[in-house]
Amino acid sequence: MKLQSSGQTVGVVGGGQLGRMLGEAAAPLGIELVVSDPTPDAPAAPVVREQIVGEFDDEGTLRELCDRADVLTFEIELADPDALTRVAKETGVPVHPHPETLRTIQDKLVQKRRLREAGVPVPAFRAVDSVGALYGALDELGYPAMLKAREGGYDGRGNVPIETRADVEEAFEAIDGPAMAEEFVEFERELAVMGCLGKGQTDIFPVTETIHEAEILRETVSPARTSEAVRKRVRSVANDVLGVMSGRGTYGIELFETTDGGILLNEIAPRPHNSGHWTIEGCHTSQFEQHLRAVTGLPLGSTTRRAPTAIKNILGDGPERSEATLAGVESTLARNRASLHWYGKQEVYKLRKMGHVTTVGTTEQTPGSVLEDARTATESLSFRS
Repeated sequence: MKLQSSGQTVGVVGGGQLGRMLGEAAAPLGIELVVSDPTPDAPAAPVVREQIVGEFDDEGTLRELCDRADVLTFEIELADPDALTRVAKETGVPVHPHPETLRTIQDKLVQKRRLREAGVPVPAFRAVDSVGALYGALDELGYPAMLKAREGGYDGRGNVPIETRADVEEAFEAIDGPAMAEEFVEFERELAVMGCLGKGQTDIFPVTETIHEAEILRETVSPARTSEAVRKRVRSVANDVLGVMSGRGTYGIELFETTDGGILLNEIAPRPHNSGHWTIEGCHTSQFEQHLRAVTGLPLGSTTRRAPTAIKNILGDGPERSEATLAGVESTLARNRASLHWYGKQEVYKLRKMGHVTTVGTTEQTPGSVLEDARTATESLSFRS
C-alpha cells in the first residue's frame, strides 16, 4: 500500500492571520498554500509555500495566484468578485466560495435583503444615501439605532451607534458613503456558528457565545451559555443561511439571541472567522481544516466539540503604533490547558488583534469557568514596555 498526499495547492487571497492559520492546518493534509497580500512578509508568509505581493483586487496578482494553484479561496472580503469571476473563467481554476456569494456578502444591504427574501430572520433595516433619508429611516426604526457602512466595515469600523436625533448628522458624516440603518436589537447575548458547505455535505459547528466590547470581539465560549432550545433555533437559522450561500467552504454566521429567546441574524463572513478560532483545540476538526477540506472537495471532518472551550483575543493595548513585542508569555504558557496563538504581525496599535489564547476545560467544567480560565491566562500579557 502506498500512501501519498492529495498534492493539491490552494491559492488564498489574503495573507493575514486567517491565512496563517489556514497554512498551519494545511500541512497535515498534504495541502500546500500560496497566498497573495499587498503587505510584504505578511503574517501567513512564514507558514505557507509562497507569498505573492499584490493588491487583493489586482487581476494580474489573481492570475499569478491561479498559475500556482488548483483552487482559489479568500480570507478577506476585500477580494474583487468580478475579477475573481473573470480570472476563474480564463484559467479554469475554480473559486470557493463562489464569487457571487462574496458579492452578496460584501454589501451589507444586499446581504440583508437576500437573507430576508429567503425567510431568514433579520433586524429591521433601511437603505440610506443622505442625511434626509437617515432621518426618515430612524423615524420608522426608532432610537437608538445602528448606522452601518454598506461595504468595508470590520472589527467595529464602519458601525456608528445613533442614540438620539442629535447624533444623526455626525453619524452620517462618520460613515462617509453608502450606508444602512438598522434597528437596535435588545439582545440577551450574541451567538455564532461556523457553517460548512462541502462536496455534497453540509455541517455546522457547535453554537458559540461571543462577547463584544466597542463592537470588537473580545472573547468566545462554547457551548454558549443558553438553552438547548435556543441552540436548536440557531442551528435551524444557520441551515437556512447556508441554503442561500453558493460555493464550498466555511461561513461565519453571527446572530443575536433576543430577550424573548428569539434569533436574529446579524452578519455573515464567507470564510473562517474569529468566532471559530476555538475549534483549533476545541473540536476534532478545526474551522481552518474544514475550510480546506471543503474547497478542495475532500470529505468534511467531525465538528464534535471535545470539551468546553474559550478564547480571549490579545489586543493592542498601547496608545501609539509600535513594534509588536508581547511581554508576559511565560506566565500564560505555564497555565494548564492554555494555548497561545501569535499572529505574526510586525506592528501593534490600540485594539489591533495580535493573537489569542485558548483554554480547553474538562468535561465537568462549566463554560463560565473555562472562560474565567482564559481571562486569567491572559492577565500577564501586555505590549506596554
